Amino acid sequence: MPLAPGTSHTSDFAGRSWSEAWTEGRDTPGDCILPSMAPPPPPPDPQFVLRGAQSAVHALHFCGGAQGQGQPLLLSGSLHGLVHIWSLQTRRVLATLDGHTGKCVTWLQTLPPGPQLLSQGRDLRVHVWDLAEGRNAIVDSVCLESVGFCRGSILACGPQRWMLAMPGKGGDEADSSPLPLLLAGYEDGSVALWDVSARKVCSRVACHEEPVMGLDFDSQKARGVSGSAEKALAVWSLDEQRALQVHRTHQLTNPGVADVRIRPDRRLLATAGWDHRIRVFHWRTMKPLAVLAFHSAAVHCLAFATDGLLAAGSGDQRISVWSLYPRM
Repeated sequence: MPLAPGTSHTSDFAGRSWSEAWTEGRDTPGDCILPSMAPPPPPPDPQFVLRGAQSAVHALHFCGGAQGQGQPLLLSGSLHGLVHIWSLQTRRVLATLDGHTGKCVTWLQTLPPGPQLLSQGRDLRVHVWDLAEGRNAIVDSVCLESVGFCRGSILACGPQRWMLAMPGKGGDEADSSPLPLLLAGYEDGSVALWDVSARKVCSRVACHEEPVMGLDFDSQKARGVSGSAEKALAVWSLDEQRALQVHRTHQLTNPGVADVRIRPDRRLLATAGWDHRIRVFHWRTMKPLAVLAFHSAAVHCLAFATDGLLAAGSGDQRISVWSLYPRM
């Protein structure tokens, strides 16, 4: 089932709270030494902050930099329809793409391995950009049937071949690899698994009472997570019979989860909150690890780099970049 493939790595501090990390190495009670009563250290500040998006940030995506660059590039999509390409070395904008007639950019994705970018906007267009050798040109576009809030998704079907899933009422026949599967979240709060080739729903499960705003899937554990307008996360699984089942819900302090992202090493889960906060959990246990209260408006989107760096975009027009529980 080609759903969000990835690799497994290790992470120091993964699975431990800030207080657990601080108390590591403390003498045991059998040593008859009273433990220190000092409070645990507070969550960290961002590693750095990117300013200059000119409006609220609604989409983020990391991609590899140019040959010889040590750090990846970060792409951001704004409320006013602009796509900014940021250098994480200089922390400045390298290029600005303007192709969505001032309408909000809701999704960004590069086509591996090269210089093509997909951008989805509320102008009912998905654009294909050629970014090779400094070019910033639209080379193709796809029209959407629904403006909505649903983001697109791509699946690699072979060398230089991809399948694109877009929100809408229907579509043409798709040339695809055998048995591609697609997870989709719906306004009724359900999550469904589609057999794309057969164009049928294999399984559907009710996860939320409010519309699903974001979901992510761990293909190694066959487990996913979704967030909605309510104040709860739903954790669900996919079995060998392709049946979805909710395993647990995790209650949050405030309603509204705009985005959820599992780190590529599958150690951490991050959520973007309407309450201006980023919440970080241990993915296996769902144990809360940190609440990052930096932004002054709703956090709309998140993205993890392959090295574990976390970026968050907000209605305050800022992008915060965090290094949390660095990977080994």
